[in-house]
Amino acid sequence: MLTEASKKLMRLGGGRSTVALRDWTIADFWTREQELRQPSYSLEPASSLVNDHAKPNAPADGSMRSLTKIGDNMTTIIDCRPPIGTPDLKAIKAKQQVAWSSGDYAIVGVTIQIVGERLAEAMDLRSGQKVLDVAAGNGNFTLAAARRWCDVTSTDYVDNLLQRGCQRAEAEGFPVTFQKADAEDLPFTDASFDAVASTFGGMFSPDQGRTASEMLRVCRSGGRIGLANWTPDGFIGQMFKTIGKHLPPPAGVKSPALWGTLEWIEKTFRAEASSLVAEPRYFVFRYRSAQHFVDVFRQYYGPMLKAFEALDATGREVLTQDIIELIGRLNRSGDGTMVVPSEYLEVVVTRR
Repeated sequence: MLTEASKKLMRLGGGRSTVALRDWTIADFWTREQELRQPSYSLEPASSLVNDHAKPNAPADGSMRSLTKIGDNMTTIIDCRPPIGTPDLKAIKAKQQVAWSSGDYAIVGVTIQIVGERLAEAMDLRSGQKVLDVAAGNGNFTLAAARRWCDVTSTDYVDNLLQRGCQRAEAEGFPVTFQKADAEDLPFTDASFDAVASTFGGMFSPDQGRTASEMLRVCRSGGRIGLANWTPDGFIGQMFKTIGKHLPPPAGVKSPALWGTLEWIEKTFRAEASSLVAEPRYFVFRYRSAQHFVDVFRQYYGPMLKAFEALDATGREVLTQDIIELIGRLNRSGDGTMVVPSEYLEVVVTRR
């Protein structure tokens, strides 16, 4: 007998694209503030499902329905796809990797170098310490730690970001180890680092709990974990929400900005901490104008680039205006340039 779940194809309310086929981009990173409109459903004839998936060797890999034989004369369709509302974290991560590989994040990344320097000071790094930078991007914290004569390993899952970090380290003459690695599955033994850090990197991992657990696992007792994470109510956090209104994320995906809340940090790290210090800080975005900010991020910041690619011409224009209006509300320049502070949470955890 065909189950109701097998008959239903979830569609975005009023939209034409099925959730399963939607080309998620920025939505894979940023969670909506409001629920999606109540979805409507369209029924597919059982015959069409059988015809589509009754091939003898059709895989039951979670991406399609499979046909199972029961007795001599009865068959049933089993829906092997993830339940509606359950995010496919593996697929989301793959899309993220493509997005971060797009554009040239280093152009944007180097402008926030000061955040890595501040975090290195807050962690009180000492020369000779073994330091791991998780989701290092173009190496802002990596370079900050290397400048303090630490033994640094810089990791990311995007090759071109590692290459840019390597170029920077070579230019400054620091012997840094660069290694491709997934923040959710770090290829290091337990307690192998004196300090572990991530600036605006690990917070974007789809499996947030696993990323935090991995950072704790590889940090020795008495070592320190340092984080810099955008808060929900700061400029970048509000920009997440703005983009999420145009490109809602998959159901069940948690906002990266949770990492910028004291509640989530306490819940995630407190049990393994002998001390935990979290302080709000600000990075000031300084651009020629609001339009200049949009142009730079749209060209070089991979997730933003992909977000604009996913919209039609009208959607791109509306999103641009929404971001410019957000900047206008927060801009304190007074001279037509852009001077917008963005709050982030700086966290230093001492491992129990």
